[in-house]
Amino acid sequence: MTDLSSPLSPPENASLRKLRRGRLRPGIVLAALVLAFLLVCGLWPQLVAPYDPYGLDLLQSLKPPSWSHIFGTDQLGRDIFSRVVHGASYSLYVGVGATLIAVCVGIAIGLTSGVLGGWVDLAFMRVVDILLAFPSLLMSMAVVAFLGTGITNILLAIAIAAIPGYARIVRSQVLVIRNSGFVEAARVLGQPPLRTLLRHILPNTIGPLVVLSTLGIGSAILHSASLSYLGLGPKPPTPEWGLMLSEGQGYLRAAWWIGVFPGVFATLAIISTTVLGRYIKAYSEGRE
Repeated sequence: MTDLSSPLSPPENASLRKLRRGRLRPGIVLAALVLAFLLVCGLWPQLVAPYDPYGLDLLQSLKPPSWSHIFGTDQLGRDIFSRVVHGASYSLYVGVGATLIAVCVGIAIGLTSGVLGGWVDLAFMRVVDILLAFPSLLMSMAVVAFLGTGITNILLAIAIAAIPGYARIVRSQVLVIRNSGFVEAARVLGQPPLRTLLRHILPNTIGPLVVLSTLGIGSAILHSASLSYLGLGPKPPTPEWGLMLSEGQGYLRAAWWIGVFPGVFATLAIISTTVLGRYIKAYSEGRE
């Protein structure tokens, strides 16, 4: 009988290794299901929410969770579940939008800095280093203070705070790839620099960013909720998770459900994107 650990045993089939790496753990499946549910809530909240998130009913104020209101009602009689469901659209809008803007601008800065080099690289990276010296949440707060409050300004603030990190990663990738063998071969064969950039450098640079951007969505959702909780986001009666947390903190003893359920949904969204992002990262590196 052949010992599988023996160096004489035949190499494992590549497709079998890929299949084994691709096996999904229960936690990964659960995270994907949570994100799928949140995506439905964000795109088609009317399919999930049983009530109008802005509808007032003072006779039903501060009702605990029940069959008619599974997450209870707030101080104005609004259904908490419906407001949480509609709040997913704001969080996904900020999380995906801010990450997409940060990645695109980061790619442009990183490519320019890494390809041109010299004083351009020096100037860009010194600015990036200065911005990276500030915590991202503090940077977002400063940008919101300059731009003003609102969900769109929060999106821009989070994107601006995340750009330096992506730019630094892209620039480091470009420095490695532009000195690789296939890029040098393309230059020797007389391929135009722009074609080399678009065909060889850019595709190999974007790959790692696709994985990292998945983790960035969770961070953007967390920063969005934090800014809204601090009063820098949308104003009442907008059903935004951070704002609902802020409104519910004064009712924790009398009506804990007002603040707890929005916090649970925000936590699930952040954990699910992080778990899925780490799985994709490990799978792409061949460690799963």
